[in-house]
Amino acid sequence: MDRLPPPFLIAYAFLVGTVVGSFLNVVIHRVPRRQSIIRPRSRCPRCGAAIRWYDNIPILSWIFLRARCRDCGEPISFRYPLVEAAAGLLAVATLWRWGLSAAGLEAVLFAWISLALGLIDLDHKLLPDVLTLPAIVLGLALSFAGGIATPTESILGAAVGAAIPAFIIVAYKALRGIEGMGWGDVKYLAAIGAVAGLEGCLWILIAGAVLGALTGVGLILTGRGGGKTELPFGTFLAAATLLWLYAPPWLPTSLFMAR
Repeated sequence: MDRLPPPFLIAYAFLVGTVVGSFLNVVIHRVPRRQSIIRPRSRCPRCGAAIRWYDNIPILSWIFLRARCRDCGEPISFRYPLVEAAAGLLAVATLWRWGLSAAGLEAVLFAWISLALGLIDLDHKLLPDVLTLPAIVLGLALSFAGGIATPTESILGAAVGAAIPAFIIVAYKALRGIEGMGWGDVKYLAAIGAVAGLEGCLWILIAGAVLGALTGVGLILTGRGGGKTELPFGTFLAAATLLWLYAPPWLPTSLFMAR
């Protein structure tokens, strides 16, 4: 594949990414509802009509259908083509940042998982084990095959990534009597550490906290939230993860040394 002309390689990566994005839409919708992602075939969530194959082409079908179900005429959310396009762009960004390598494979797979997790947490305040646990295995396994982090960095990152939020949960509950974070954040941060290593995990954790704090302040200033408004931390972690994976050269993504 690396012998293909760059424009064809980019186009191929984008097309593959949009197909994955179509599948991610199924995952985002069904996994939080504990539904199978295999059966039944894709259906309209409103009328239940099975979606025809020619109405299931990423991005294009949404445009041709004018964002409405062919059977019941109900609107189709703009999120569907947006997720498909985002998954395609992540595949292209992987070629740019990581190239055709084990690290690139790890980056794009984890980026797609993070995209799904971020949206699921936004909708349901949930980070499903069926996504976070395989992501931990992904990071640890590929660290032995030339992935983003070395095996030592991956193991240490996963351990510390899990330990920090676990400590916060236990300490916060001891002081306030409630859990300040969910255990899904523990597993997701373990996965982040397994992929990005300890330093990358700490960077992502700090960046996610900053994004969450800025969002909270914005909600308070606009009158759409208060000091007790619950925010989906996993969504901010996912955004920070994508920022770390595909950071432009001018953005420092290392806490201690040049990356």
